[in-house]
Amino acid sequence: MPPVTSNAQGKGTPRGRTAEAARGLAREVRTREREPRGAPGSRATMCELYSKPDTLALRRKHIGPSCKVFFAADPIKIVRAQRQYMFDETGEQYLDCINNVAHVGHCHPDVVKAALKQMELLNTNSRFLHDNIVEYARRLAATLPEKLSVCYFTNSGSEANDLALRLARQFRGHQDVITLDHAYHGHLSSLIEISPYKFRKGKDVKKAFVHVAPTPDTYRGKYREDHADPASAYAEEVKEIIEEAHNSGRKIAAFIAESMQSCGGQIIPPAGYFQKVAEYVHRAGGVFIADEVQVGFGRVGKHFWSFQMHGEDFVPDIVTMGKPMGNGHPMACVVTTKEIAEAFSSSGMEYFNTYGGNPVSSAVGLAVLNIIENEDLQGNATRVGDYLTELLNKQKAKHTLIGDIRGIGLFIGIDLVKDRQKRTPATDEAQHVIYKMKEKRVLLSADGPHRNVLKIKPPMCFTEEDAKFMVDKLDEILTVLEEAIGVQSESMISEDAPCRAKLPNEAHSEQLGDGTLDPRENPSPKRNGLCTDKHSLLSKRLKT
Repeated sequence: MPPVTSNAQGKGTPRGRTAEAARGLAREVRTREREPRGAPGSRATMCELYSKPDTLALRRKHIGPSCKVFFAADPIKIVRAQRQYMFDETGEQYLDCINNVAHVGHCHPDVVKAALKQMELLNTNSRFLHDNIVEYARRLAATLPEKLSVCYFTNSGSEANDLALRLARQFRGHQDVITLDHAYHGHLSSLIEISPYKFRKGKDVKKAFVHVAPTPDTYRGKYREDHADPASAYAEEVKEIIEEAHNSGRKIAAFIAESMQSCGGQIIPPAGYFQKVAEYVHRAGGVFIADEVQVGFGRVGKHFWSFQMHGEDFVPDIVTMGKPMGNGHPMACVVTTKEIAEAFSSSGMEYFNTYGGNPVSSAVGLAVLNIIENEDLQGNATRVGDYLTELLNKQKAKHTLIGDIRGIGLFIGIDLVKDRQKRTPATDEAQHVIYKMKEKRVLLSADGPHRNVLKIKPPMCFTEEDAKFMVDKLDEILTVLEEAIGVQSESMISEDAPCRAKLPNEAHSEQLGDGTLDPRENPSPKRNGLCTDKHSLLSKRLKT
């Protein structure tokens, strides 16, 4: 309930408001009991403080305007969630295909019980000796290569990546960082500086200590699937950056990359790329930071960490993790080698994080690890991911708007294009699709430099039935959309381009044609507006 006061403006009304305003904004707590679809036998309690219009009004007034919501043109008010389903204030059920935070499923009872049990007993900062933090660190280290054994706990992926930069810079006293184009590593100032996904959109200019390497994208990037060795070609770009930096008197502290680029468009680097980059970076006295904040904890299926799909001969020097770690509870971590940790300690500056690794967070983290193992969620990611990719490739054969399907496990991207040969990003069409999917009670998002890649990264309890339901709805929407915009039939599109690029064994990727657009030369005059290209003019009857 809103805070109340008995001041002159009205006894029992929200502070600072008249009784009339209070009646307009502050509603009594309303409780609805429903039988949600998809959860037979359960009773869902839906609670609201405000009506949806009032919630929107209060959000506009009190929440920063740069804090955006999903589906801004018609946002959903979510009041409850269970496993892979979310429910709005009317009890309507949505299939969640985008929430990689609720890793083992929304409101998993084992996570809730672990948090409650520990919270009833003790929660304090990590300067007190406690078993939970060391037990969690031991269990976490057991999932990683042997040399990665020292943990620093934080509260968010941004904190973890910021700390990783500090570790890297302290290690040998170098300052410069190599990052990938379109990368996003967090919202702190230190991370916006190394995130082209962000600083290219704002007024900030690239700092002198930041060096941007091309994204190792073999579908739309500089070196494609018809290149004899795209991994070496992309790695050579990093080598050249290092040489140019050295010639300017600069020294490389770190190369940082997501093991699979998420905001950049669900990009899986070609096999061998990370090994070659690590070799060049180590030779320059730098370290390799693998950002697993979005893609870790078994999401790729066959491996617990996404970097492991690149082979046993590749081991990063620092690994950061976050989002799925606490299943919605705010926790994150940096894991590194003893050598790097000792160099950090030798600075004489103590590292202390008030909440990082606290007893409740550690109990939650342990529960998540147990659930991943006990419910075989890695195996589920492989089985359902393979099935989903198979279904999507059938849709690719049917719909010319689909240019590429790529992904591993339950991390999949659908690259929508206006023209398969030119690979022109279908930005407006992608926005249309996600809104239409929402109308069919399926939640998807679009990302990538052109915001034309549909992202699929659901809770790990996602089932084959869910996959079939999602793909059926997507098929319906694409069929109507292609009829409306009059795209060419599939038989008129050339699919004879060679496919030589070698991706990690688990990667599902079919790539076609050639031609691209520079990421900073989006043909759309407005990101969510209509393009002038005739193939992207959506009819008014399909307007979202």
